[in-house]
Amino acid sequence: MTRRPVHGASRRAFLQRASALGVAGSAAPWALNLAMLGEAAAATAADYKAIVCVFLYGGNDNGNTLVPYSPAAHAQYQALRPALAYSRASLAATALTASTPVLDRNSTPVDFALAPELAPLLPLWQAGRLASVLNIGPLMQPTTKAQYSARSVPLPPKLFSHNDQQSIWQASLPEGATSGWGGRMGDLFEGGNGQSTFTCVNVSGNAVFMSGRSAVQYQVFSSGSVALNALRTPLFGSAAASDALRSLITAPRTHLMESEYTRVTARSISANTVLSTALAGEAPLNTPFPSGNGLAAQLAMVARMIKSADALQAKRQVFFVSLGGFDTHDTLTTTHPALLSSVGAAMAAFQAALDEMRVSTQVTTFTASDFGRTLSANTDGSDHGWGSTHFVMGGAVRGGRHHGTAPIIASDGLDDVGQGRWLPTTSVDHLAASLGRWMGLSDSQLLDVLPNLSNWNAGQRVLGVL
Repeated sequence: MTRRPVHGASRRAFLQRASALGVAGSAAPWALNLAMLGEAAAATAADYKAIVCVFLYGGNDNGNTLVPYSPAAHAQYQALRPALAYSRASLAATALTASTPVLDRNSTPVDFALAPELAPLLPLWQAGRLASVLNIGPLMQPTTKAQYSARSVPLPPKLFSHNDQQSIWQASLPEGATSGWGGRMGDLFEGGNGQSTFTCVNVSGNAVFMSGRSAVQYQVFSSGSVALNALRTPLFGSAAASDALRSLITAPRTHLMESEYTRVTARSISANTVLSTALAGEAPLNTPFPSGNGLAAQLAMVARMIKSADALQAKRQVFFVSLGGFDTHDTLTTTHPALLSSVGAAMAAFQAALDEMRVSTQVTTFTASDFGRTLSANTDGSDHGWGSTHFVMGGAVRGGRHHGTAPIIASDGLDDVGQGRWLPTTSVDHLAASLGRWMGLSDSQLLDVLPNLSNWNAGQRVLGVL
């Protein structure tokens, strides 16, 4: 097979893949992945805005997250998962009153309730700062159940597979994609940030969502920036030894990979200094975040960075946090409530911190996951599904309402492609386009960031959640 030369865009893609392989899971300061490898189209802005993705790894069980509450829908829900369902009485305290009526595709009114463990989010719903997006999932183009069954339209590749659907959610592209839609938005904003390094910030490791074509995700710990211990404190007790190490690992090299490696290292050392100084210069937040909650710790770090946005010269930022454990094939009734308790407490604390900083209208938070799960029970769990329910939170959100179309809660209904797997009626791209437009992207920029968006009519590309 003929090998293409590594130059231009191919060179950048090669280096990005190589770097991602080298740093995944690493705590070294070069967890930045790569230095900037090209000029981005700058989207300048005078104000500050940020989006925060809360990714629930494993495929969140949507049926026990936003629960059908109206009597007929709840009866169907309970019949489909008798051992898993919340009783209607247990949902009374978290029943949601929507500001606009919710109809399924049979034009039947449907009411919902939050899972009891998400009770900390109820005041946000009531205040109009939390909304749901119903039956959302990856789609390549508008798709009916008949088209799905006949395979007569393009479908997301390898449906119901964890890795593949994580990639489709985060990148709008199959597994192996080198950029995600969060990072591609970052491409358009980094030129407007005084410190482009802090455009895309990942507090939970490495995710394709945060990688752009030029923008590089900057990885931090919940406790702060990733530092090289030998430079943070004198190496072998000798400042001279630390200086020698710094010179060694940042000196220019002639070899392509060595040159990129040292450039990333030098940028990481510099970024660590900038971020550490910025965080140290800000007064601590008064808002308490729950202890022993890993997601809360990540969001607390995001809040600290938002508070330091002026010092970091940031105008537009994309953040990523995550929580795992949602692959609930079994023990759903014990595992899932504990996970939702972490999510509810962490998100409520984060929004309270934004309120304290008076930036509630400038930061929008949304949940995402591999896929939804089957509404039909698998004894004491649920299996891999497709369409799901997600939340959007913030002062700019058209909250207190459900966006999208409510799925029909019925076995083999209009939205069921098998075992209670919902065929999405809202595409991930619609939510992404709404977030991108709110951040300031033009229609043409959205079409570049979201390659499947052009398959919808122009008037159907943006979800009215913001």
